[in-house]
Amino acid sequence: MDTTLLANVARYLTLTPDEQAYVTSLLVPAHVPRFGYVLQAGQPTRSLTFITRGCVRTYATDGQGKETVLSFAWEGWWYGDAASAVAGSPATLTLQALEATDVLHLSMERLEQLCARIPAFERFFRLLFQNAFLLEQRQRLALLHWPAAERYARFCR
Repeated sequence: MDTTLLANVARYLTLTPDEQAYVTSLLVPAHVPRFGYVLQAGQPTRSLTFITRGCVRTYATDGQGKETVLSFAWEGWWYGDAASAVAGSPATLTLQALEATDVLHLSMERLEQLCARIPAFERFFRLLFQNAFLLEQRQRLALLHWPAAERYARFCR
């Protein structure tokens, strides 16, 4: 199992070797080729995704087929259509690999099992969602107030 996820968790929690083994036992690895899809709009989703290698873009498609890129994620990031995963509804977003990408999926059911067995993960995922909410808010403000050239320049920094 890739150690990228355990290093990510170690930023917030100290796990015993048994707990580390339990965490990794809950994850489902997948390889996504370049320009392949981690998730496509309309697909059912009940999992969160951790990127161990690669880069993914998230976009929404309007009624005319126009894509609007919402964000990018790299290795070491938790990612996905969280709103759909939590609600158990079909994905509203598409996640596409921009290069060969390896991911680990954690189903919502297994997330519940993880938090029940290792309660510290409640805090871990609260912080994760809290930080995601803050990032989402910053991105929304950037879309409203900065021209595309400025957003791109900030992205490249």
